[in-house]
Order: sequence, then structure tokens, then C-alpha cells
Amino acid sequence: MKKGILLCGHGSRKTAAVEAFKKLVEVLKTRYKEEYEVDYGFLEFNHPLYEAAVERMYHKGVRTIYALPVILFAGAHAKNDIPYELNTIQTYYEDLTIKMGSHIGVSSFLLDLAKKRIEETEATLPPADRKETCLVVVGRGTTDPDANSDVHKLMSLLWEGMGFGFATVGYSGTAYPSVKESMTMVNKLGFKRTIVIPFFFFTGILLDRIYAWVDEMNSTSKSEFVYTAPFGTDELLLRAFDERLDQAINGIGNMNCQLCKYRKQIVGFEEQQGEEQIGHHLNVKGVLFEEDEKVGENKDSLGSKLKRVLGI
Repeated sequence: MKKGILLCGHGSRKTAAVEAFKKLVEVLKTRYKEEYEVDYGFLEFNHPLYEAAVERMYHKGVRTIYALPVILFAGAHAKNDIPYELNTIQTYYEDLTIKMGSHIGVSSFLLDLAKKRIEETEATLPPADRKETCLVVVGRGTTDPDANSDVHKLMSLLWEGMGFGFATVGYSGTAYPSVKESMTMVNKLGFKRTIVIPFFFFTGILLDRIYAWVDEMNSTSKSEFVYTAPFGTDELLLRAFDERLDQAINGIGNMNCQLCKYRKQIVGFEEQQGEEQIGHHLNVKGVLFEEDEKVGENKDSLGSKLKRVLGI
């Protein structure tokens, strides 16, 4: 019996980001097609939801699914929202097993890919001594210090491994410092060049904002500020997914629970220990409807055609 892989995306209001995610899905479908039925779903905004993707695979005879989060760092999405959704879906089927893999996180493949993106950017610029260059590693940023610490670890590995004069982090979301704050502080240090590398899979609203902030800083600073491309569907990233799939199959794809604020009393987050695991995306699940992804829908019916015309 063929087994399945569910690629667990987040979802985006930006069409280009959704299309980039689907490109990764197609690449992984091709990569795993001999052994697995590969499907995908979104946590918020877009269709199909995880539930619909699982239903599709179930109708095709899949009874074991390995769910791989297409998420870099383990904040609330990886620790709470995705497990909540998958645990709920699991209750709908008595003869289906869903095994969740871990997020990408601190991976040697991700580290090598970051190095590759930095070197690609450097190759387009006049030569510069790395000791006179600062590196800013940008993460999504969460309210979970454990997830944010992974960004710091990857930053430190790149800093020491590539020999930059200085390195720091910035966040596009709910963590300090923001990308703009980080670049403002770095600008005062007087480095000739600052390379900003966003740890993002694809383009999207957040990445566009990061690029705009870097361009703005570059236009006003005496120093040079540049940015790298996102990770995309590079072979190194695909190998990271291979590794997480292997861990899920063998039952060793575990989260870091030693410093998880939901399981231990972490300084500054003591009140969150033991919080109920529940998703917080219920109000925006599938609000951006994609008719072609609805399971069991007759796409040629009058109702479906009318929905497409009306954009609902």
C-alpha cells in the first residue's frame, strides 16, 4: 500500500508566495513519486486545508501519512497549530496513521544553502574583505525564545565559519530587534558592507518588506547594504526534507522539549508552561478560496462556474 507525504504549508495573502510553495510541492512530488503519494495543505488563508489534502490521499488508498512542516523554525505554528490540526484530522479516520516530522530548523543542509546564497550575492559585487563586512541573518521571529535561538545559532555558525567581521540577527515578525532596528544598529558600526540574508523559503509580503527596508537603508547610508535571494527549491533544501522524512519514518523527528516554553518554565515565559495545545488560525482557515482545490467538487457544474466568476 502506497504511503503519503503531506507538505504542511502556512499560507499567504500573496499569490506569488502561494505559487512558489506549489512549485516546491511539484519538485517534491517528482522526487518522491516512486514511493509516496505527495499532497499539500495550508494552515491559513489558502486552500486546500490539511483536512482536504488528507481526504484526497485517503481516497487514493493511503493509510500512512508523513506530515512534513514546510517551516524553518519551531514557533507556535510547528509546536501547536500544525499538531492541533493533524491530531484533529487523525480522529476522523480509524485506519489512518499520521506521523508528523520536525521543522527544518538548525540543519547542516540549511547552513550550506545559506553559505551558497551569501556567496552568490558576493559574486555580483566588487571584492570586499569579509572582516569589513557585517552579516544580518533575518528570521520570521516568534514569541517563542526557543525558536528565536535557532536563528542566533545559525547566525553564529555562519559568522564564525565564513569569517565576517560581525554578525547579528533581525526579525520580520514579533521579536526584537526588527530588521530595521538591526540595520540601524549595524549602520553605526561603520562596516563597509552589510549582507542581509532572509531565512525564508519563498517570496511573500514579509520578504518584500525586508527587501524594501534594505533598499531604503542602502539609499541613505554611507555603507553598502545588500540582500540575498530566498532559499527556493535548491537541491540542498530538498536534501533537508529528505532528512526530515527519514526521521519521521524512523520515529526520531523530535522537537526540542528541553527549552520549550510550553513544557518548561522559561525565564520570562513562566505562565505559558502547560498551555493547552490549540490552533489559533481558525478564523482565517481557507478564507482565500481556490476552487480547483476543493475535494469532491464538480468543477464543471453551474454553481462552480458561478463561484469562479464571482471570485468566491
